[in-house]
Amino acid sequence: MPNANLMLLLAEALVYVASMIGLLHLRARLGLGVFVAALGVMHFIETYLAAVFYVQLPFGVISPGSAVFFSGKLMMILLLYVKEDAATVRQPIYGLLAGNFLTVALSLLLRRHETVSIVPGRFADIAFIDEMGWLMVWGTTLLYFDSLIIILLYEKLGRWFQRFVTIRFLICGVVVLTFDQLGFYAALRFVNGAPSDVFWGGWMAKMLAAPFYAVAIGFYLNASRHTFLAISNRPLGDIFNDLTFRERYEDLLSRSGHDTLTGALDRGRFEAEGQRMIREAVAQSAPVSLMIIDVDGFKSVNDRFGQMEGDRVLQKLAETVKAKLGPEDRLFRYGGEEFVVLCPGLPYAGVQSRAEDIRNAVSADVKTPNGYPVTASIGVSSTLADGAGIQELLAQADIRLYAAKNTGRNRVVGR
Repeated sequence: MPNANLMLLLAEALVYVASMIGLLHLRARLGLGVFVAALGVMHFIETYLAAVFYVQLPFGVISPGSAVFFSGKLMMILLLYVKEDAATVRQPIYGLLAGNFLTVALSLLLRRHETVSIVPGRFADIAFIDEMGWLMVWGTTLLYFDSLIIILLYEKLGRWFQRFVTIRFLICGVVVLTFDQLGFYAALRFVNGAPSDVFWGGWMAKMLAAPFYAVAIGFYLNASRHTFLAISNRPLGDIFNDLTFRERYEDLLSRSGHDTLTGALDRGRFEAEGQRMIREAVAQSAPVSLMIIDVDGFKSVNDRFGQMEGDRVLQKLAETVKAKLGPEDRLFRYGGEEFVVLCPGLPYAGVQSRAEDIRNAVSADVKTPNGYPVTASIGVSSTLADGAGIQELLAQADIRLYAAKNTGRNRVVGR
């Protein structure tokens, strides 16, 4: 009987690997969603079998759900990464995690129903749903970490085994399946009181599954002449960021605090960064200078040409100002047609000169639809001479801005 079970397990593994590789290979015709859906559908039976279905093998007691199907799934996730990329492979990982948390949440609501018996002798075993739900959540959480580790390890091993894809799959499988066996057995021990024989038998079976799947996948990749057998040129940190959506978070973070029209930083960022910049400058006895830039006659631009043209003028002005700023300078849209520039490390004489460059560039490059130049008035201030706080600098520059407006516009006014 143990030998018969071993042959059946081999047959199951062959069916699984052939079917999943086939679905992945045909993704251009069938769509990648077919492969991903198959991974998800198999997850429940994997967890169910791992919890209650065991067979005797010559070296111990194992579950096909864990040794055959889960091991295969993990290797398929790595294969998906090799065939696609990290941004693609993270989709089924997070989908499984979300779906299993949803299973647990809904089971907590389902158990509150008062059910009626329709078929004699049959009733809903909500406790079973609860148990399986938590096991699936634990198993999928492990799968999340398994997937991160196996992909990053695969890339790391590429530094030593660049063209030996089968060896890389084998080592990854052995290491990560051992880690998974430890984690999942801990849950089985806690939930079902599984004996230690389950751990050792399951681990031995996974150690046999790893070379089986590694050889099958290596054969497929070589037979299909897959070109991506060498290591990726991307740093491991970038791959990790893709797998964990960190690049989306960093992109969102980079967009937050920006004015959507001009791309300049917004007033909230000015209030936060201005205080920090001043504190750092004071601590280092370094100067910080400030400009307030206001578009001359902007209301007439809106009135004559419409708001869309007014928006275009502001966008062009922001682009022109940015081109004249130093690498450490920060441009903020303070409100309406008014912009503020902070220049760390720039003393008063330097900010006066930079402001003049900006004023000249604006009048030369920013035009109304009928070709007339748009001009700007600028008030400047600097630490030490005008105070050591952001509000003091802002107030002094604002006074000088109005002086520029009142003395003819299109000019820079400082001390």
